Amino acid sequence: MRKDIPNLGALQAFEASARLGSFTRAASELALTQSAVGRQVAMLEQRLGVALFSRVRRRLTLTDVGREYAARIRRHLDQIRRDTLEIAAGHDMGFVLELAVVPTFATQWLIPRLPDFSRLHPNITVNLSARSQPFSFQENAYDAAIYFGDQFWPDTRGGRIFSEGEMVPVCSPTFRDANGPWDEAAFARCRHVHLSTRAHAWRDWYAQQGWDYTVHASRGPRYELFTMVTAATAAGMGVGLAPRLLIQHELRTGELVIPIDRSLDVSQGYYFAYPEGRPASGALEHFERWVLSLTPEAAKD
Repeated sequence: MRKDIPNLGALQAFEASARLGSFTRAASELALTQSAVGRQVAMLEQRLGVALFSRVRRRLTLTDVGREYAARIRRHLDQIRRDTLEIAAGHDMGFVLELAVVPTFATQWLIPRLPDFSRLHPNITVNLSARSQPFSFQENAYDAAIYFGDQFWPDTRGGRIFSEGEMVPVCSPTFRDANGPWDEAAFARCRHVHLSTRAHAWRDWYAQQGWDYTVHASRGPRYELFTMVTAATAAGMGVGLAPRLLIQHELRTGELVIPIDRSLDVSQGYYFAYPEGRPASGALEHFERWVLSLTPEAAKD
């Protein structure tokens, strides 16, 4: 046994306590007593020489070191569990990547193209989690992330996949027909649907057209995801702004239409990034090469 590796039971007790925020709940999950879990965690802290939890008035709170360690241990325990299940089922062992991805890009663009990666690398499983806001790799068990922005996150490396291109106004065919002809006056009358994570998109679109951005235009429902914006506009709730890249299916089916061909040029793009100080696995390198080779027009099959 390697003397520098803590006892697996202590690591499980710590991870469960960190995830559930309680020795009692961790004990219930692990079928142990609360005191046994507490002893395992105390022994782990003693071995590491650092406090993993702050204990104030029976309240359990992770320290900064404990939060980062918990994320790393969780990732390793998940991999052990998957490897064990594969061996028990008689399957060849593969590799698993945990990726955080901006939601609409994942559902509308990335996932339809993942079968191509699977054909090239059948032993690599890509798990996706939706994250629409920046996060710390130190506090989350992700191997990499795909996000929208104009620069790399601090302490990460990777590459820019491609620029987003342009955002265009979209609405339902019925809404278009009921509110035309589509000029500045028509937009002044219409309800605008906004994306909360891009609060200034409509303002910037108006500026690019040389039109006045009115108080009326700034009002209207706000949604967190592009899929919510497109669902609302398809339902006739107003006119929204969406990247042309992400609404190709809706445009082909006629669920959405572009009432006027006036766009907002977007300089930001989609980035693939992973922690700078963490060695990249072979599976991660394969995925990085594949995703960075794609173009906005990359085929789905």
